[in-house]
Amino acid sequence: MEMVRLNPPAELTMPVGDAMYSQRAIRRLDPNRPVTDAQLKIILDSASKAPNGGNAQPARYLVIRERGAIKEFGKLYFEAWWAKRRDAYGWTSKADIPEDSQYRFAAGLADEMVNAPVVILVYSNSTGVAASSTFPGVQNLLLSARALGLGTVLTTLHADVMEQVNTMFGVPSEMVFHCCIPIGYPRGNFGPTSRLPTSVTTSWDRWGNPPPWK
Repeated sequence: MEMVRLNPPAELTMPVGDAMYSQRAIRRLDPNRPVTDAQLKIILDSASKAPNGGNAQPARYLVIRERGAIKEFGKLYFEAWWAKRRDAYGWTSKADIPEDSQYRFAAGLADEMVNAPVVILVYSNSTGVAASSTFPGVQNLLLSARALGLGTVLTTLHADVMEQVNTMFGVPSEMVFHCCIPIGYPRGNFGPTSRLPTSVTTSWDRWGNPPPWK
């Protein structure tokens, strides 16, 4: 297939530093503000420009826009979210989640997915190329969405529902699932965010040695 060259779209005017430093996980999306096909093309074109091993370009994106399909997928996502919490912590309802747990916020996405304006499922083909050649494109996707004022969050599914999801959307058996990304205008704000300082998360030359800015 013939390769194409793309020029940066005029809509992506936000400085990359602003996009990175204000990006955050957006789990509450406005179901009444549609995401346009033109916006999705910009986002997916941006994803396609990410580096990948040997220029094999293994990433494949399934865009779900049809409302009925999203509602059905949202039910499976709800099942998947709680299956992961069941396996990891034995939780089966919000009442089981400790008051101070970060999952109190994350649990909201399980309820919200049925109303997401758009959901993108990210796969790769089975050419042996690892996820490391898929996730740079995912980050481009997330940053370009932020630059367009759209909220996103990267999430996953659970083995309990993968066969149903793949059957629902006719995904070939050789495709490898990587992540799920709901997209829409946020109900709430973007950053700023609080993070651990890199002096804490970074080792220098040998594990445990602090960086020069410690």
